[in-house]
Amino acid sequence: MQVNALDLRKGNLVRYDNRICEVVYWNILKNDRRQFVQMRIKDLLTGRINELKEHSDSKFDQLDNEVVEVSHSYREGTEEVFYTTEGEELRCNIEAAADAIKWGCDAYQGFVVEGRLVTVSPPQSVVCKVVDTSPPIRGNAGSGLKDAMLENGIKVRVGLLVDIGDRVRIDPETLEFKERVTS
Repeated sequence: MQVNALDLRKGNLVRYDNRICEVVYWNILKNDRRQFVQMRIKDLLTGRINELKEHSDSKFDQLDNEVVEVSHSYREGTEEVFYTTEGEELRCNIEAAADAIKWGCDAYQGFVVEGRLVTVSPPQSVVCKVVDTSPPIRGNAGSGLKDAMLENGIKVRVGLLVDIGDRVRIDPETLEFKERVTS
């Protein structure tokens, strides 16, 4: 389906230079005579971001997509292999799944376009084990944050009561500490 640049919004999928891209930023620019659309689009296969300044009536192919729950199985060559809950095998590029797989989750969100898995993202929150941090500070009523290293090698800020070996809930997109998990 063809749409004008003016009708696109952040999160829409489009075909640009024969690549599947997501609109990650969208803004209207006006001058005395014309109206332009300024946007950034991210190639879902390579992760590359392009800055565009288009006329408001420029046409883009908008793509339909489906989000499915998938679980990671193994790597084969240049592809990561995932399975849906129904047992259907889906494959995508290593680069398209690398940021999600480092979280080691049981289930991921798969982005399927035209019957093909194009990218994978982790769930809204993940639970990881802390492997390095300073000793807990007990007398401080639990307010404040300190640095910690997670089992997957990612450095985050956690609560002052967190100790080595504790499991914490983290937002994988913002790396924000949510809570210490007791079970």
